[in-house]
Amino acid sequence: MLDIKLLREKPDFVRERLATRHGGDEAKVAEVLALDDQRRSALAEVEQLKARRNATSKEIGALMGRKQLVEAEAKKGEVREIGDRIASLDRTVAAAESQRDEILIRLPNLPHASVAVGRDAADNPEIRVHGAKAQFAFTPANHIQLCERLQLVDFARGTKLSGSGFLLYTGWGARLERALISYLLDLHIHEHGYHEVAPPFIIGEHCMVGVGQFPKFRDQAYAVQEGLDSSTLGKLYLLPTAEAPVANIHRDEILSEKQLPIRYCAYSPCFRAEAGAAGLGTRGMIRIHQFDKVELIKLVTPETGYDELETLVQNAEKVLQNLGLHYRVINLCTGDMGFASAKTYDIEVWAPGQGQYLEVSSCSNCEDFQARRMNMRYKTESGENRFPHILNGSGTALARLFVALVETHQQADGSIAIPAPLQPYLRAERIVAD
Repeated sequence: MLDIKLLREKPDFVRERLATRHGGDEAKVAEVLALDDQRRSALAEVEQLKARRNATSKEIGALMGRKQLVEAEAKKGEVREIGDRIASLDRTVAAAESQRDEILIRLPNLPHASVAVGRDAADNPEIRVHGAKAQFAFTPANHIQLCERLQLVDFARGTKLSGSGFLLYTGWGARLERALISYLLDLHIHEHGYHEVAPPFIIGEHCMVGVGQFPKFRDQAYAVQEGLDSSTLGKLYLLPTAEAPVANIHRDEILSEKQLPIRYCAYSPCFRAEAGAAGLGTRGMIRIHQFDKVELIKLVTPETGYDELETLVQNAEKVLQNLGLHYRVINLCTGDMGFASAKTYDIEVWAPGQGQYLEVSSCSNCEDFQARRMNMRYKTESGENRFPHILNGSGTALARLFVALVETHQQADGSIAIPAPLQPYLRAERIVAD
C-alpha cells in the first residue's frame, strides 16, 4: 500500500508516477486526499470536543460542590450533546477511513525512477543476453512431441483427471520434474545462502492481500471450501505462488535491524485460474493452472534493496547458466510491471521447439509496498520503526524450465541429454525411449 503521508506531501509526484503505468489510477489520488482531509478534519474536531467535554466535566464537579444543581444539570446536558457529536464524528472518521483505504489498497505501487516508461511488453528494454540459441543438424521437435515420444507427460490423462491446463507427469518426466526441484533448492540454499522453508499450500485471504494479489487478482484465484460448509468459501485459497505465504511470515512483527537481510527459499506448486492461450500453449505446458516453482524472498533494509535485487536476478540466472540454456534479461517498463512491484526484471529462456522466449523468472523489488499491507516493520539501531523492502523472484518456475530443457538438449536420436549438474539428481545422463 502507498504511504498516505507521501500522497499528502507529494500528490503531484504520486500522480505522475501512477500515470506512467497507463492504468488511470492517477485520477483516484484526489478522491483519496478528499477522504483523508474529511477524516483528519473530523478527528481534529473530536479532539477539540473531548477537551471541551473534559473542561465542562470539571465545571460540573465544581458546581456540584457549591450546590448549584440547576447550573450543573445544564452543563450535564451540554456534555451529553458533546458526546453525541463525538459519536457522530467517530462514525464519520470510520467511514472516511474505510473508503480511503478501500481506494488505497487498489492503487498499484509507484514505479522506480530507473524503470523505462512504456505501455506494454513491446516497450521492455533488453538488459543482457546469455549464450546463443541452440542449433540443430536436424529438425527439432517441440516439447509436446518429445514428452509424448518419451512418455514424460500424459496430456490426455492429465485432462481426464482435472480438466484442461493440468498435467500428469509420468516415468522419466516425473523424475525429471522432481530432480529439477531438488537441484534448484540445493543451489539456492548451499551456493546462494537462502534459508529453506516449506509453507502451507492453502493460505488465508490476508496473505493474498498482503502481497497485493487481492483484491485486484481475486478472479484468478482458486478459493477453498471446507467440506459442505459454504460459509467457509473464500476464507482460504490455494497459493498462486510461494511468495504469498513466505513474504507474510513476519507480518505484524517488528524485527530487529540485525536480523536483516532475511533470505528465504521455498518450493511449492502454484495454482492459477487464469485462462490458457489458444493453440499449442493450451495443450502443452506453457500456460497451465498448476505448476511447480522454487521461490526466492528477501526482506532487506531500504538502503540495500536495489543491490539485493541485482543479486536476486543473478541467483535466478545461475540456474539457466548451469543448465546450458540460452536466455535474456529484460526490465519491465512502467506499463507492464506487476501491481506490487517498483522494479522488475524478467528472465526469459529460449525454447527452440517453440521458436520463442518463455518467462521463467520475474524478480521484483516491491520496496515497502507489501510491508505496509502486512504491517511488517524492523527497529533500527536508533530505535526507529521502519518498513523493510520485500523482494521476490522465481528461482525458477517450472514447467517452462522443463520445456526449455528438453527442447534445448534433445538429440538427433530422439533422446534428451541431461546437463551435468542435474545428472546426480536424476541419476541418469540421458533420457531415452523405453
